[in-house]
Amino acid sequence: MTGESDRIARASDYVLGLMNERDRERAERDLEIDPAFRNAVMQLAERMHLFDRTAAEEASRPWQEVAARIAELPQMSQIGQDKAGKRIIDGPHPPVGIGLHALQGRLAVAVAAGLIIAFAFGYLAGRLS
Repeated sequence: MTGESDRIARASDYVLGLMNERDRERAERDLEIDPAFRNAVMQLAERMHLFDRTAAEEASRPWQEVAARIAELPQMSQIGQDKAGKRIIDGPHPPVGIGLHALQGRLAVAVAAGLIIAFAFGYLAGRLS
């Protein structure tokens, strides 16, 4: 099984267009069958799209090609459609993953405060021993 760092490296190579023909075909095949790889490609493509907002219209073409390829996958037919049937790929998405950035509002603050208190208590207990 591919590790997370290998998956991210392959996804970044795919999004940036750094793969040779054989690797690109393999990556496109993996997009169809591996949801973790597909999510990694989508996340990286969205991050790279942020850099294209200030560039010329031609600079966003690679992002549109990646988004179009992913949107054509059979697994994506039910995801990202509004009521009119148009595909929605851009737009704000809730944070994905683990960590405080994935929690919302007061819950993140409460978890952070709890961690700070726990570490402070551990530090004090270690110093007093």
